[in-house]
Amino acid sequence: MSVVPAEHSEDNPAGLAPDHRDFVTALATGLQVIRAFDSDHPRMTLSEVATRTGMNRAKARRFLLTLHGLGYVRRQDRYFELAPKTLQLGYAFLSANSYQPVIRQHLERITELTGESSSMGVLQGSDVIYVARSAAPHRLMTIALSIGTQLPAAVTSMGRMLLAMLDPAELDAILADLKLETYTPRTVTDIDELRAHLDKARKQGFCVVDQELESGLRSLAVPVHNMHGALLGAINISTNAARVDRKTLNQRFLPLLQDTCKQIASQVS
Repeated sequence: MSVVPAEHSEDNPAGLAPDHRDFVTALATGLQVIRAFDSDHPRMTLSEVATRTGMNRAKARRFLLTLHGLGYVRRQDRYFELAPKTLQLGYAFLSANSYQPVIRQHLERITELTGESSSMGVLQGSDVIYVARSAAPHRLMTIALSIGTQLPAAVTSMGRMLLAMLDPAELDAILADLKLETYTPRTVTDIDELRAHLDKARKQGFCVVDQELESGLRSLAVPVHNMHGALLGAINISTNAARVDRKTLNQRFLPLLQDTCKQIASQVS
């Protein structure tokens, strides 16, 4: 389980390292405990939380009881689970980013025109986090995607597009610690090959990932900026490979995504 990186600043644009004097380890650990709960682990015992976070039982117990006292965790017998109050953490992000309604409107329009799901994601370390989504009626993945879903950036179109947009030093730091897992026979598991895909995405301004995360899942992503040129994230269209071929992806869906990005850039300051 990775620790949530500290906030970037002008004095430290790469983010605080855990050994920095200003790094608050207790805060990072508390967030790590919250993030240990997910769709596969909605309720856990103290021992399970300790195992998931790599802590000893005594340390995990202190953090769980503190979160319980603050109202972020509920307890029932031996089990702990997240309380509804944790939604306030995500709502703080959504309410602080006033462009969210604009993004959602454009994603819904993409779904209306294509019949396919469309999402926006931002980079969090080596993962991509979904921050806006318009879902098509048909389901594409075995897991249910929603706002807050976190997936490995290396095997998603939005993630690769965002990795490709990083400064070389930032990208090198992420790839140095990246462990590439095999999800399908098509998954890229060689770092040099991944770098080649990132270079291609950077040069062409879009990224296609074809059945590397799940068989049958094909997606296309482009970067999206505000009117000042600041990167907001990436938006994508996710499709079923048996229903939408690469030609349709490139000739019909790509221009739609690119036009959508231009409209968003003209509306978001």
